[in-house]
Amino acid sequence: MSYYGSAGKYSNKMKDVIDVMELQREKNRKIQQLDYRKLDFAGGFTPARFIFECGMKLQGQPLTLATAAILMHRFFKEVDQSNYDCYLIAASTLYLAGKVKDDPLKIRDIINVAHNTLHRGNGPLEIGDEYWNMRDAIVQAELLIMRVLKFEVSITHPHKFMLHYLKSMEGWLGRDQWNAAPIARTAAAFLQDFHHDPSILDYAPQHVAIACISLALQCYGVRLPLIEDNDDEAWYSVFVKDLQKDRHWEIMEKVMEVYNKEPETS
Repeated sequence: MSYYGSAGKYSNKMKDVIDVMELQREKNRKIQQLDYRKLDFAGGFTPARFIFECGMKLQGQPLTLATAAILMHRFFKEVDQSNYDCYLIAASTLYLAGKVKDDPLKIRDIINVAHNTLHRGNGPLEIGDEYWNMRDAIVQAELLIMRVLKFEVSITHPHKFMLHYLKSMEGWLGRDQWNAAPIARTAAAFLQDFHHDPSILDYAPQHVAIACISLALQCYGVRLPLIEDNDDEAWYSVFVKDLQKDRHWEIMEKVMEVYNKEPETS
């Protein structure tokens, strides 16, 4: 048995690891049906979902969207959420993230996409009072976010660590076995989804990358060769030396919990 199967206190969780793939597919089916105006803040989940939906429509780069989500979570960690329009902050973090990651997102496009996502079926805003008010609000909110975060907007993302680990694992497994299961794509999807939860701020990016890869490996039943099945060694120890197994499972559970926060669609 693998480490996950043999660790007694964790063995009953493996069904949850497998079932998370179905939850992920269900999330993708629901995303275009959400009425954000009927949703609550949900601990930051709702504005993060808004960021990713708008960002994908804007064809933003994955790191730009991840940056926007992290900036949003950091902002709401410092303030009372009830004092702010979470969708305005979400749109503003997208605008700011585009600058931070040199992936400029035009403010007019952000305004139109954000407005259409909140009011599904509506066309682009006419150039008028509503448009200019929203534009001014986004610009002012961007300045507020910068001040609240003390202008510390650089982020070390898990993505670069994940890329390094996955490239090493491809050679470790061999091309045929690597191509037999979409480990890289699935791990990247888990990582994106974890950005919906503010708890991503609590963990080292290297550890987050490992946890998302572990979930992908478990979902497809892939085992890495030449790793002993014992309680003193884990496959990821070749990449990180400071990740304890309890911490590893804690992060994996946090990723899986994201799917339980999915709002119901009408």
